[in-house]
Amino acid sequence: MNAFIDSRSVTVEFPIYENSHRSLKKKVLNLTTGGKIGSDAGKHPVVRALDQITFTFEHGERVGLTGHNGSGKTTLLRVLSGVYAPVHGSLDVRGKIASLLDVSMGLDPDATGFENIYLRGIMDGLKPSVIRDKIDDIADFTELDEYLNLPVRTYSSGMMLRLAFAISTSVEADILIMDEWLSVGDAQFSAKAAVRLEKLVSKAGILVIASHDPKLIERVCTRRIHLEHGKIMSDEKVVREEVAVE
Repeated sequence: MNAFIDSRSVTVEFPIYENSHRSLKKKVLNLTTGGKIGSDAGKHPVVRALDQITFTFEHGERVGLTGHNGSGKTTLLRVLSGVYAPVHGSLDVRGKIASLLDVSMGLDPDATGFENIYLRGIMDGLKPSVIRDKIDDIADFTELDEYLNLPVRTYSSGMMLRLAFAISTSVEADILIMDEWLSVGDAQFSAKAAVRLEKLVSKAGILVIASHDPKLIERVCTRRIHLEHGKIMSDEKVVREEVAVE
């Protein structure tokens, strides 16, 4: 099955439960989130983080989301990942999704590294037999060796990221959701991680990545969507410059 995403007038709002006279806080929140302040049916103030978002992503597309902080990029990624549900509009997603928004999410600090591989695999919907087939590859990639038999709470932050990255990038997905390009560990491990990530991206039917790096968008993506205040301001193909051969 080819991957496919269709969004029709998707709108996401977050209610603000506070005293109505605190207008200064509302103004500050409006500036920091980039959303629009409104009110819901119960007259509670709400921030509209996404406003009537409509697009279609076809199999083979690599879509880059751009915009200032608070423009709605991460909110849209979370909607596509199933974290947030639209309050209005419809979203049709076909294909298995892998989300790399927070690779450390779901790690149990009291469980060992090996146990966390199984726990995360089960959370991702994998059967135990499939996890067993992947566990050696994940363990070898982390380079954590005997530390995988210890509770994750004994790990340094770098070790934890290695484990989380290895688990998250071991999945095979039709749709890959990313917030910036992942970089993990020291230079040697980071280079190895980049190769693994490139391979994962190449296998995905659709890639959706948010980034502030225009060079990354030009290198990886075929399409660029620019967001401002929860709205799509532009949607265009990414044109790579041809290098002249003398």
